[in-house]
This record gives sequence, structure tokens and C-alpha cells, in this order.
Amino acid sequence: MTFFDPKSINICDSSQNRKKRKKAYEYVKKLSAMKRLVSYTPQLVLVLIWTYTGFDKLIRFGASRNAFHNQTFPAELAEILAFAIPITELLLALLLLFSVTRWWGYMGSILLLTVFLTYVGLIWVGAFPRVPCNCAGILESLGWAEHFIINVVCIGVAVWGLKNLKFEN
Repeated sequence: MTFFDPKSINICDSSQNRKKRKKAYEYVKKLSAMKRLVSYTPQLVLVLIWTYTGFDKLIRFGASRNAFHNQTFPAELAEILAFAIPITELLLALLLLFSVTRWWGYMGSILLLTVFLTYVGLIWVGAFPRVPCNCAGILESLGWAEHFIINVVCIGVAVWGLKNLKFEN
């Protein structure tokens, strides 16, 4: 009959075990922080873009309104858009800030960016007789190809954010 022999158990050094566990915990903690940062990147990018463009149009409202009236659509629509676009951009930034409304913020961003992309694409291919731009700040100096690329990238960022949101839930 074999009896239990405590000396036969191979016991690891407990301080060494603690060091390994602590190191593993710190690694997982860093990984978690990086993952969280990456998952918030699309949200942060879109909030910054919408806040910048919305406030720029409101701060320079007179110039923005004139630029909308210089577009190829009717004056009544231009007047509505002069108010609606900056308010919508700021609303999207606000929706993206809260987890409860973030899905709507991403969907609204994709929708608005798709409208912008379509409009820029039509201008780029020469569908309109004049090519005015009502973009904010530094975006005014870009060509239509660059506008198109920026809109495609921003749509990609919004889709990325929407996918991250799906995986979080």
C-alpha cells in the first residue's frame, strides 16, 4: 500500500509564481487598454470631424450660407441646408458620445457621408455647371479627388466603428 509522501510533490517557488502572475496580469491589462483605445478610435475621429465642421459652419455662418446658395440646387433648399447641415453634424457628434446612441451616430455618419460622397462624385465627374465648395476650414483647399478619398476613408472609419460596436455587445 502506498502512502502519501509530501516530499514527492514538486512545489514551485511561490515568489517566482507571483512574479509570473503579476507580469501576465500587467500584459493583459496593457492589451486591454490598447484594445479599448483602438475600439474608441473611430468614435473619436468622427466626433472630432463632425464637431470641427459643424462649428466652423456656424461660426462662419454668413459665408457658409452664401456658399450653400451658390450650390446648384434651389435657393429654398440651400436655405434649409445652411441650417440643417451644421446642426446635423453637431448632432452626430453628440450621438457618438454616448453608448446608448452610438449606433445611431455611426449610422447617421455613414448616411451623411454617403450623401457627401455622392455629391462630390457628381461634381468630380462634371455633372454640375459650377463646382462650389462649402467645406470647413482646411478642407476648402482640397481638390475633388481628395474630397472623394476623404469621404471614402470617413465612411470606412464609421463602418469600422459600427463593427467594433457590434463586437462589444
